[in-house]
Amino acid sequence: MFTLPPLPFAEGALAPVISANTLGFHYGKHHKAYVDNLNNLVKGTEFESATLESIIKATAGKPDKAGMFNNAAQVWNHTFYWNCLKSGGGGKPSGKIADMIDSDLGGYDKFKADFAQTCITQFGSGWGWLVAEGGTLKLVKTPNAETPLTKGQTALLTIDVWEHAYYLDYQNRRPDHVNAVIDKLLNWDFAAQNLAKA
Repeated sequence: MFTLPPLPFAEGALAPVISANTLGFHYGKHHKAYVDNLNNLVKGTEFESATLESIIKATAGKPDKAGMFNNAAQVWNHTFYWNCLKSGGGGKPSGKIADMIDSDLGGYDKFKADFAQTCITQFGSGWGWLVAEGGTLKLVKTPNAETPLTKGQTALLTIDVWEHAYYLDYQNRRPDHVNAVIDKLLNWDFAAQNLAKA
């Protein structure tokens, strides 16, 4: 059975960028529903004792397994997303990831503008990602539950741009939400850990 992992911070820790009210719904209702749905879908199947990652990779692109893929990928995406955030985060990173942002993405200021644009221009629901692929950093966006896991990319950071991620706090102002997350919440320590595994 999959379980809802605990948040790496208190529900009010990301306010005012992300309110406790938004987290209560986003984590406590949406993320929990994906976990519950996945447990129901894998019951009695060959995936009953499989890992989340193996379910995602085995069901990606298979229309008859779309429900299982969507719920498994959303459990993974959300668990990853919470770790991308921290109180007092954001700003310029340091170390290897900073060097790679300079060499691969044109420097921090260009990265920040391009990452925001990647997130803001994801049509409908989805995600903006900073990934490592083939030894370089890239910015990508995925619709709905899609994830870099299925594309051979290593996810470093993500921002959730499904409306439930920001609507209670920002209504339709997705750009304001995205820029506030980049400036104040991104967890560069987590990104560096992911880069070290790439």
